[in-house]
Amino acid sequence: MSVHDAVDMRAMLAELPVGDAAAAAAVTAREAELTKPRGALGRLEELTAWLARWQGRSTPRLERVRVAVFAANHGVAARGVSAYPASVTAQMVANFEAGGAAVCRLAEVAGAELHVHALELDAPTGDVTRADALDAAGFARAVAVGAAAVPAGLDLLAVGEMGIANTTVAAALAAALTGGSGRDWVGRGTGVDDEGLARKAAAVDAALARHADADDPLEALRRLGGRELVAMAAAIVAARHRRVPVLIDGFVASAAALALVRRRADALDHCRLAHLSAETGHRRLAEALGLKPLLALDMRLGEASGAALAIPLVRAALACHLGMATFGEAAVDDRSG
Repeated sequence: MSVHDAVDMRAMLAELPVGDAAAAAAVTAREAELTKPRGALGRLEELTAWLARWQGRSTPRLERVRVAVFAANHGVAARGVSAYPASVTAQMVANFEAGGAAVCRLAEVAGAELHVHALELDAPTGDVTRADALDAAGFARAVAVGAAAVPAGLDLLAVGEMGIANTTVAAALAAALTGGSGRDWVGRGTGVDDEGLARKAAAVDAALARHADADDPLEALRRLGGRELVAMAAAIVAARHRRVPVLIDGFVASAAALALVRRRADALDHCRLAHLSAETGHRRLAEALGLKPLLALDMRLGEASGAALAIPLVRAALACHLGMATFGEAAVDDRSG
């Protein structure tokens, strides 16, 4: 799949590869022979089968793992919906590149390469309370960036974001796709006070009123989201085409993913939700996605931190699967009867 082909998100979603059921079945069969009660490792066992299904290998691997962080700015930030100014987005991108952010350390611990994609930071999106976030050309450019962030040969991808005011647009997108008002979906984000929270809710309500006719999920993503949300959605779909399993980060990444599953119910079959964040509404988003979080640590940092933190969990699942002895190898009696 070329970057040119990937510009059309609808075409990307039209024909999604299915997983390798035989590879997953082989993993499940081996799990039954390992020296433990069957199913005793719980969801760790399911993670290994998930890797096998979407990598298309009965012996999964995690040799090349990538954390992709997409960063963008939002016009709605001018409405005082964040505790920080929009200039912080570019400053944090520089911090990522210098190795000074939390995700840098978490990616290092996880044995993952970190790639940061800054999308036109000097050109904030339209203020969603008054205009479309992106025009068709801007949407296509963001899709192309997201698709290009997933090269062939990856074994696992974790996606996340950075963007001042992006919890506001994520809340608006979630409300548009799921229902509810601004107060139902907005949270403290970067740590806004009560007045800031009220401004966020009002901004979401104004955006919902402005874009009430956006009845297609991808159109809602274009009009209410932002470049980093579009790029994350495109990366998720591109990963499916390249048979790369995906870990989705927190509230903003989940809102981007929701547009995909609302467009096509099986769009996230190759994904797992890395964590349940402390941001208001993320539990409802997780339920809407049909994904059970792997972790729940009250994090709300963004920047793919929760997704990066879940990578060692996946590595642990694979290490047990590949490294444990079978009952026969260890000369241990299997279940009686």
